[in-house]
Amino acid sequence: MLATPPAELQPLIESVRADGGAVLAAYREPLGGHALLLAALPIERVAPTPFQRDISDAHVRKLTHAMDKTKRFLDPVIAVHEEKQGDGEARYWVPNGFHRLTALKELGAKTILALLVPEREVAYQILALNIEKAHNLREKSLGVVRMYRELMALADENEEHFALEFEEPALVTLGFAYQQRPRLSGGAYHPALRKVDGWLPGKLSRAAGQREERAALVLALDEAVTDAVGRLKARGLTSPYLRAFVVSRINPLRFMKTLPPFDELMATMTKRARGMQADKVKNEDVVRSGGAPETAETAD
Repeated sequence: MLATPPAELQPLIESVRADGGAVLAAYREPLGGHALLLAALPIERVAPTPFQRDISDAHVRKLTHAMDKTKRFLDPVIAVHEEKQGDGEARYWVPNGFHRLTALKELGAKTILALLVPEREVAYQILALNIEKAHNLREKSLGVVRMYRELMALADENEEHFALEFEEPALVTLGFAYQQRPRLSGGAYHPALRKVDGWLPGKLSRAAGQREERAALVLALDEAVTDAVGRLKARGLTSPYLRAFVVSRINPLRFMKTLPPFDELMATMTKRARGMQADKVKNEDVVRSGGAPETAETAD
């Protein structure tokens, strides 16, 4: 606990008070010794980051019921001050407490307890620390691309500078693709993408155009694979492994000692999917291929 908050926290303390909140304590966290505030923030001034994953209604209902029963809020959210917002708008971003924030609002709370972090960039890094619920590939990719688009207007660095935040290049490409096609079967292509996708040079605002092009190649591949799966189904093959089977058949990487460029691999796989001869595929071929069946995320 800090009896006297350091000078770098004073502007943040003044902002909290000006916004109608209260600073309860200042302290240094135990790992890096960074100064933080424990604050009660007016809940109408708090909002999730724009790159949060989509909220789970079931999770909110569970939290709301638990909080209403215990009449206690014991798990402060993490927040950063967002200076871009205008008067009357949310001035604090919550990068890892969207469900708790929503539950409190539904219960009519006026304030929310938060660990207020002075460094705004922590809002982008916190997703790497959030293990409350494992993201599926779609959630993770969409979170990454939302963050990417937010940083495009703020950062001069390249993609690799944000390797911690973005995790891997394939998630960026898939994120751009998921935004165009929410029901993309991304999980079927992710193993191949992560082998050939890489960080792009230049500022994010410049690299985004190439990411869009790569996403378009993935979408074209998905269309070709979906068509091949349809032809197999038309022959009476109904295995849940059909998409995995098609992708396995058209993926040449296991036979290659040197990885091809991203564009080349996508073109090769798309061409093979379009040329697949469904009449030569036997049911036992699909059974032998094994693999994970399609889930709600990857179904046609």
